[in-house]
Amino acid sequence: MNFDIAIAEFLAIMLGAVRTGAWLMLCPPLNSRLIPGQVKALLSVGLTLPMAPYLTSTVPSLETKDLIATAALQVLVGAALGFFTALLFSALQAAGDLLDLFSGFTLAATYDPFSQSSASIFGRFYNLVALTLLFASDGHQMILRGFLQSFRTMPLDASFSMETFSRLLLKGIGEMFLAAIQIAGPLIAVLFLADVALGLLNRVAPALNAFQLGFPIKIFLVVALSGIAIAMLPTILDTLVEKAVTAVVRLSGG
Repeated sequence: MNFDIAIAEFLAIMLGAVRTGAWLMLCPPLNSRLIPGQVKALLSVGLTLPMAPYLTSTVPSLETKDLIATAALQVLVGAALGFFTALLFSALQAAGDLLDLFSGFTLAATYDPFSQSSASIFGRFYNLVALTLLFASDGHQMILRGFLQSFRTMPLDASFSMETFSRLLLKGIGEMFLAAIQIAGPLIAVLFLADVALGLLNRVAPALNAFQLGFPIKIFLVVALSGIAIAMLPTILDTLVEKAVTAVVRLSGG
């Protein structure tokens, strides 16, 4: 049985799927290793199908060098768009890592099945809470919409601005560290004051050896007051999603 396939539409979908596949490999929450590669491949094709009309007119020639160059460009564009989203969301992981560092939870690293590596306790906890809030607030749809907008503003034959990429990269790194400090800052201040209080107590009563109580006291404070930081996560997550979508749209020329 023979099938007639429109070459332009087929190439547009396949090249667009290359960009979407590279984006799925890096962008949370779809970058999880628990999602099989076959599912990601089918999902990349399915997400690209509605955008085929915007890509058909920009399909390159059928020469091998042009197809390879266009495919490499789509990998670069998709990876850059996914990296910016992952960079801003890593602020939550960094905030949890800071809390683990100052509270002593780094002594008990846990296995993370999503990344198949060891991770800190509060870092992984913040990450899971953020992913839950992301799906509950439909933030993943906003992220997906921002990426699909790149097919309109940056078709297959569009050029990639490295100047814009470097500028947004520096800004994104700064915003990531700022968000991590804002999330973990209140609890870090409490832990610092606890260390100061233990130091003063050790000066008043050296025989008490107050620093032996440092680890259990700081762990108790983090566990007891972590609800304050968790209550801030919905607002911070909305801000991160908005910044991630804005960075993706700006990078794609929107």
